[in-house]
Amino acid sequence: MRIPVSWLADHVALPEGTTPEQIAEAFVRVGLEVEEVRPLAEVTGPLVTGRVMEIEELTDFKKPIRYCTVDVGNLEEDGETVKPQMIICGARNFREGDTIVAALPGCVLPGGFAISERKTYGRMSQGMICSVAELGLGDDHSGILVLPSGTAQPGDDARELLGLDDTVIELAVTPDRGYCLSARGLARELACAFDADYRDPAMIDVGEADDAVYPVHVEDLEGCRRFVLRRVTGLDPTSPTPWWMRRRLMLAGIRPISLAVDVTNYVMLETGHPLHAFDTTTLRGALVVRRANAGEKLSTLDGASRELDPDDLIICDDSGPISLAGVMGGASTEITDSTTDVLLEAANWEPATIARVARRHKLPSEASRRFERLVDPALPPAALELAAQLLVRYGDAQIERGRTDVGRPLLPLPITIPLALPDRVAGVNYGRGVTARRLSQIGCRIEVGSSEDGTAVVVADPPTWRGDLNLPADLVEEVLRLEGYHTIPSVLPPAPAGRGLTAAQRRRRTVSRALAATGHVEVLPMPFVSPQTWDAFGLAEDDPRRRTVSLLNPLEAERPELAGTLLPGLFDAVQRNVSRGMRDLALYQVGQVVQPDEHQVPAPDLPVDRRPTDAELATLLAALPKQPLHVAAVFTGQRERAGWWGKGRAANWSDAVEAARTVARAAGVELTVAAGELAPWHPGRCAELRVGDTVVGHAGELHPKVVEALGLPARACAMELDLDALPLIDERPSPVVSPYPPVLLDVALVADAAVPVADVAAAIVAGGGDLLEDARLFDVYTGEQVGEGKRSLAFSLRFRAPDRTLTAEEAGRARDAALALVAERTGAALRV
Repeated sequence: MRIPVSWLADHVALPEGTTPEQIAEAFVRVGLEVEEVRPLAEVTGPLVTGRVMEIEELTDFKKPIRYCTVDVGNLEEDGETVKPQMIICGARNFREGDTIVAALPGCVLPGGFAISERKTYGRMSQGMICSVAELGLGDDHSGILVLPSGTAQPGDDARELLGLDDTVIELAVTPDRGYCLSARGLARELACAFDADYRDPAMIDVGEADDAVYPVHVEDLEGCRRFVLRRVTGLDPTSPTPWWMRRRLMLAGIRPISLAVDVTNYVMLETGHPLHAFDTTTLRGALVVRRANAGEKLSTLDGASRELDPDDLIICDDSGPISLAGVMGGASTEITDSTTDVLLEAANWEPATIARVARRHKLPSEASRRFERLVDPALPPAALELAAQLLVRYGDAQIERGRTDVGRPLLPLPITIPLALPDRVAGVNYGRGVTARRLSQIGCRIEVGSSEDGTAVVVADPPTWRGDLNLPADLVEEVLRLEGYHTIPSVLPPAPAGRGLTAAQRRRRTVSRALAATGHVEVLPMPFVSPQTWDAFGLAEDDPRRRTVSLLNPLEAERPELAGTLLPGLFDAVQRNVSRGMRDLALYQVGQVVQPDEHQVPAPDLPVDRRPTDAELATLLAALPKQPLHVAAVFTGQRERAGWWGKGRAANWSDAVEAARTVARAAGVELTVAAGELAPWHPGRCAELRVGDTVVGHAGELHPKVVEALGLPARACAMELDLDALPLIDERPSPVVSPYPPVLLDVALVADAAVPVADVAAAIVAGGGDLLEDARLFDVYTGEQVGEGKRSLAFSLRFRAPDRTLTAEEAGRARDAALALVAERTGAALRV
């Protein structure tokens, strides 16, 4: 909303000496967003009004050019009288006898554009005839500015006439404050900010509605809550729009057209209520307000033929649709240069309907912008009366007796709040009478009384233009807003004593830090997934992982589901990184997944007009699917990069298994690894991760078909673990570091190739007893020396006693015990 300061000053008694910057600051204080404070650009040098005396058409050029003789009055320059000026101009929207604005040589227009006498198109041009854009009054540069006849005499200084000392303030009005899309609303806010007197332009005596001025039938009283008509006859179609009105329209960003149209636009900007004007002579029978029928068409004022939707609200007569209600009028009843009989319409339309119509037809307008933000339902008679009086004053028209007024609008209901509620909410003692005074300033009718328990209360009737005031909290916000949010102290509330993080929260942080410390990078991909992902994963049709939760309003139509695994999001992150040249990746995520059961019931719709009951909340909670916490990682490219230190190493399934072990160690549990098989992993390179007898996850190399379907690098590996399935170790003993030296022994065992290494390692640990501190596989050998179907497994064993220096004999006995148990469980023997 753009508005000049001079217009605001007509309705509010600003303190003397108030600057535009102070006005902008006042708007900000009461919660409005100021986008720009633009002083009308300063013009220096001779800028005068002139009268076009003669026009010579120059036809020897590619575009039409006019050589104009302009009377600029009896100006004195260097002691000599300035004669009529000869000026070149390419505009076509003026004629001989018109009053224009001329910038003479020596004038400097906005933007530093200096005017000088110069030769152009073969003639000497002694100045420039100015357009609205060149003068900084608006954006219209389609033609030059033509002033109404009698506005000024040739030679008058144009600065005062144009009001170039004014300032335009542009504000961004939020949807809940549609009343501020008018001089009326903005001036009221300014009066509240300065505690100044305010004059409401809508306070007009409209009288009683007696006879209907034109027949109207409203079929849809939900879509059209009130429909008011006023008729003006005998309008002089040649009457120009007064200059002051044209200037205000241009500064607000609206191009003047004709008196009747300009008056409706001016009243809209003045009061906030859009109007529409029909040429009464073009109407055929009574007006009907209804929804459109399928297949109906309407030619709107912009020249487009639009096919109407059954949800569209339209105004019709016997000939069919003549207006798209609240958005744009029809071409068949348009005000023309010969219109003398005008039917003015002001209606109260249902906001959501107008918003849908404007968006459906891609036809945003100044009218729809206001209607979809709520307009004052009590305003139509006053807005029509103001428009009719302006047409009488400037167009020599007559107001016909009677007014059509159909329907009754919805009015705000009274709101009761404790008198001290704003003080309690803000934590500020505002003093006596502040609540009542501030609510009165915004237009509420106030009645102060007492409740049954003796508490002082305020009963406020919200004004009709504030449809956003419905709850006690809304009134509290108004008091706080007008008193100033800056008066509310910024004091942090004291933090209540607590027990810190829960054990589950500590475990989550520990796991994430452990992975980050071992070279993994955390990512936070979106949790949404496409149904086609499961086909790429190679899941069977009855796989429970295909059971997901669908979103009613997904951010992406192609990804409407919440998955029960973190892998799809990680694979998306890999794809994005690889497309940007990053191929060596070790990414991880810790997050919740959604796993609905087979008989999951949909969530119920809870009421919004009251607090849900305990039973309704219990039903809602019961409908929520399981959402366990998972941790997953994915590996591609080089896990160890090559350099001067040696060759690199490509990431493989062992890195995925080691990431799972890292998670288990951080969680304080023992993880058992065994061969497994689960899509999307490679059947022969998949590890099943167990804690006790419970499967908690899988790790390994992805299936080549999955890698190809998802566009991942070859031999990509992944791990996923159900963190909530791990036992929660709340209190962990601190590690004990022995001060005594270890005994290091290596053993090489020959076992069948089918025996899992994990089984051999588990037997060594179990047989080694308390003295065995660590067992690590460091070599695997197959060949003729160990025999066909056999392999050699070399382990490094570390023995240590916590209370003494361990002897070689003791370490040897512990090693022998470990080897005996290995032979018993796996059949492996010491390699000789």
